Amino acid sequence: MKLLLVEDEAGLRAALCQLLQNEQYDVDQVANGPDGLEHMLTGVYDAVILDVMLPGMDGFSVLQSARKQGVRTPVLMLTARAELEDRVRGLDNGADYYLTKPFQTQELLACLRAIMRRPGETTYSALCFSDLELHQQEGRLSCTTTHQNVKLSAKELRLMEYFLREPGRIFSRELLAEKVWGYESEAEYNNIEVYISFLRKKLAFLGAHAKLKTTRGIGYSLEEDT
Repeated sequence: MKLLLVEDEAGLRAALCQLLQNEQYDVDQVANGPDGLEHMLTGVYDAVILDVMLPGMDGFSVLQSARKQGVRTPVLMLTARAELEDRVRGLDNGADYYLTKPFQTQELLACLRAIMRRPGETTYSALCFSDLELHQQEGRLSCTTTHQNVKLSAKELRLMEYFLREPGRIFSRELLAEKVWGYESEAEYNNIEVYISFLRKKLAFLGAHAKLKTTRGIGYSLEEDT
């Protein structure tokens, strides 16, 4: 499989290249938007990993231009911009998946495998567990038992994504703060507790069987209430 990596941060670009090559991918790498677009237009790649904040031309513009010129290659957008409006913009411009930094390497590899199963077609679907469905593109959480829906804020959406991708896993406060607020964030533990409280209220409104459980001194997990 031949991949194109468009990422301007040299350290991350080198680390991702090494990771992908270890997984037997053939990787071409470029560090700016215009070069990324030029490479995408060749049509030789099985998938593209595309950053948003790029010199010369941002990733949104690169993707939009490539799609307008008929490029159907699956694209995984990889960016620190985690706001819902950015995610929607990326998907509307033709991204097959939108993965925000920081991320787990296994999550990145799983996303790549997913978008390459049906080349050129979106694979962005709801995350499900128990009677919950998270519609990421719409920022909406629904319950299949009660047929209720609620809108989520950007940070609530990020938290639910992690819980729904690994139900039953206990996420520490430190990890959730890193995932949702980023490495450089000064978010305190009570911020996590506030957003967990928001999500619990929304789960209660939905009448869902899935609940957010606290394991004292360790963290939080999404469990089915039996």
